[in-house]
Amino acid sequence: MVYIRDVWVNWFEGEENGYNVCDFHEWRSDDRIEVLDQAILIFVSSNLFDYIENDLSDLPEDLLAEVHQQSYLRKNMSRIQLDYCFIASDASRIIAIDTMGYKTPIRKSRLTPRQEQIVYDHLKEQELKMFDFNGEMDKVYHLLSPSPKEMNGLTRKERQLKQLLYMALDQLYTTGTDAAVRYWYTEWSPQDYMRIQMLGREEAWHQLYEEIREGWTSRHHHLCEAMVKGKAFFEKLWELEQGAGVK
Repeated sequence: MVYIRDVWVNWFEGEENGYNVCDFHEWRSDDRIEVLDQAILIFVSSNLFDYIENDLSDLPEDLLAEVHQQSYLRKNMSRIQLDYCFIASDASRIIAIDTMGYKTPIRKSRLTPRQEQIVYDHLKEQELKMFDFNGEMDKVYHLLSPSPKEMNGLTRKERQLKQLLYMALDQLYTTGTDAAVRYWYTEWSPQDYMRIQMLGREEAWHQLYEEIREGWTSRHHHLCEAMVKGKAFFEKLWELEQGAGVK
């Protein structure tokens, strides 16, 4: 068994999409950083890595048996044994996992660049048993769980705001009137006012959704800001993102 010492982790809890498990350069000053005194290193296939990174389903039993109580969290002067915590790598990507005692990858973290290099060095120097995934991922992306393609190239703040925009769009679909849907589509594309007025509710909503899916621009930013205004929960999320700082 191979262990990595003094591992800084920034846990992202309940994330089913790897793009929300932020790389070290996107960690923020208000993130809660913990230190693993010791973490077992597991070599996995690319399929299994994808499964771990982009799903919240049960981990393979042989992997759980291998990592059981092999990692420790450092807290103050104490060493706390963790049931199922490990670092997984397919030799090109790295992720830390803590199941919080369950069998699913509930908490996920990237590593610091220094610790990542230590992982790659160990993989080059030692032969580790490879764990594989025999099943099939039944991953379905949708409005509230966007595909990686829709988040590609965005910063942490942009990803968070885009998901907030999608939440507002989902609420619009559920509760918005025909006029409201056409109004917000016109806000996005005012030059198409006349065409939009001729659209039915479903058609207008789906066309708006399709047009905002790619990238993140000032137009996305302004639409999101306008759509969350007056909605207390959404406004709070908006304000938190505006005030968030990077380490």
